[in-house]
Amino acid sequence: MTFKSSTRLLAMALSLAASQAIAQSAATLPAPAPATPSAAAEPAAGTTPGAPTAPNGQSAGPALAKDAPDKHVVVPGDTLWGIAGRFLESPWRWTEIWQMNREQVRNPHLIYPGDIIYLDSSGGRNRLRLARAVGDPAPTARSVGVGVDPSRPEPTPASPQEERLSPRVRVQPLPAQPIPMVNAAAIEPFLNRPLIVDEKGLRDHPRIVGAQEGRVYLSAGELAYARGLKPDQTVTEWHIYRPGAPLLHPDTRKPIAYEAVYIGSARLERRGDPASFRLLKATEEIGIGDRLVPAEPATDLNYAPRAPQAALAGRLVSVYRGVAQAGRNSVVAVSLGRKDGIETGHVLSIRERAREVRDEETRKMIGLPGETIGQMLVFRVFDSISYGLIVRATKAVTVGDDILTP
Repeated sequence: MTFKSSTRLLAMALSLAASQAIAQSAATLPAPAPATPSAAAEPAAGTTPGAPTAPNGQSAGPALAKDAPDKHVVVPGDTLWGIAGRFLESPWRWTEIWQMNREQVRNPHLIYPGDIIYLDSSGGRNRLRLARAVGDPAPTARSVGVGVDPSRPEPTPASPQEERLSPRVRVQPLPAQPIPMVNAAAIEPFLNRPLIVDEKGLRDHPRIVGAQEGRVYLSAGELAYARGLKPDQTVTEWHIYRPGAPLLHPDTRKPIAYEAVYIGSARLERRGDPASFRLLKATEEIGIGDRLVPAEPATDLNYAPRAPQAALAGRLVSVYRGVAQAGRNSVVAVSLGRKDGIETGHVLSIRERAREVRDEETRKMIGLPGETIGQMLVFRVFDSISYGLIVRATKAVTVGDDILTP
């Protein structure tokens, strides 16, 4: 706890004392237009309630969060989403306030622990500034005056002739790592494991046909024999999955894809028909009929949250592992994919479906509009399906809910 406190003090002292070594990058946010006195006024279509509005009625930028701080010192454990929520009512509009171009959006992580993010409202315009000391040697407590009594002289170092050598422990801090977009632990297990297969994949992927010593089920360390390994498949690291239930579109009830349930990993030890695979990990018992797919490199998490450029509409088709309802930090699949223009980092709104109720006085059915109940962040994309993490939910999210561009 002392180390973290000292780190924060050092960063704050650097920002005040080393102005000649501060690298600042700013993005502007237009100041809010004067509010109109009409209490009955409604926001223009396509605008965010509470957002600053230009004279033409269109949104001039994302609204600042209530009690947005003047500055925030980045500390280990911070996430881009969390910091954005300190400054903005809609954290996913973070890229607008920094005015990032497309390439920066794909790799925006230039924010490290110790950096200071300022909210600057001078000149009639709101700006965010990122301050960082560059080119200076690593600061010490005495160099920035933290926890040091200036009236006490620095101790005179002992002469080399008088120093007695003994075993020592040298403490050296690890290089700073940029802060992630979200808590990686929530989605890390899904970044390189098989999640979706099509009918062709079900036919073509190698399948386990036998086990060591005639066993029915296998565990880590044992051998499995599989058929279907192709000559051009030279990779040695494989994932093992069990075909799950098809993902059906809520309206047509036709399969969109087939969910693959990850159950372990294996290493190819001998090619042939059948080929031999050594099981490295098993999350549950592995047996005949389970299939293998080449392991993929983990998806990069270095991207910024943003809305799709096009207006999209889809449906929530599945909560991972077949649960009927989901909440914050749940992983869900939606009926929008690469072919629809979905990319990793896209933020989508979750809206409960409109429904009909009977008016007890007129005895007629009337429609109740659906309300937005959450947001999800897309972290993995397939052709027709995308997986996302629910980052906000005001009520239980249900299979069949509408998925829309925010």
